Amino acid sequence: MGLFPFNKKKDFFTPEQQQRMVQAIQNAEKNTSGEVRVFVESKCRYMDPVDRAKEIFFNLKMANTKDRNAVLLYLALDDHQLALFADEGIYQRCGAPYWDDEVKKIIAAFTKDDYTGGICLVVEDIGEALKQQFPYDTGDKNELPDEIIFGN
Repeated sequence: MGLFPFNKKKDFFTPEQQQRMVQAIQNAEKNTSGEVRVFVESKCRYMDPVDRAKEIFFNLKMANTKDRNAVLLYLALDDHQLALFADEGIYQRCGAPYWDDEVKKIIAAFTKDDYTGGICLVVEDIGEALKQQFPYDTGDKNELPDEIIFGN
């Protein structure tokens, strides 16, 4: 136990669930130059979740992808908040209704307490959209890490 046990990182997902989500990210990115990241934290206090997702997106330097085709799935689990934040390259090509529908899908899964399944479903859907809009080219490389990022 550390000096500050109240700062202990909360375990949101089991190692198996985390691996399943990382595998979904890797599968989503397999046929595209696009990038997907998942950021999970407890609370989203005093801020709109879209604004928080935007802040994280830029802090993670996700806007630096070559084709501006990165997508962040942001979750504040204790506060029951989420947002999808897509860079301009993919956001404009898919349009606002697409992103709204993906949010509805994840909410539907979450209301059934299927957090891992909901995350994987939406990540896979985003991968399909990225594949259609930004197909894989032999020169493409994985520009961003695939692991789940955990905040406070």
